[in-house]
Amino acid sequence: MGYFIKLAKYATKDLKNLKSAYLDKKFKELMILLQNNPFQNPLPYEKLIENLKDKYSRRLNIQHRIVYSVDNNIKEIIIWSVWTHYER
Repeated sequence: MGYFIKLAKYATKDLKNLKSAYLDKKFKELMILLQNNPFQNPLPYEKLIENLKDKYSRRLNIQHRIVYSVDNNIKEIIIWSVWTHYER
């Protein structure tokens, strides 16, 4: 059984930007990958630090990334952001 994915408030707002930047297809591909195994390679993920401790990121492109957390106990992923962290 795969992981259940929930979108946080910021991530829901960010989805509008993905379509206009033609990143919606890449986002959907990454959601399938995360749902199956959030720690799967070859697409590398990065464990974040400091105020984003216990969160991970995967790149949509050079500027934009998905930030998420994983709860292995209940097989749940929360997507916190799907846009750039530079524009916040």
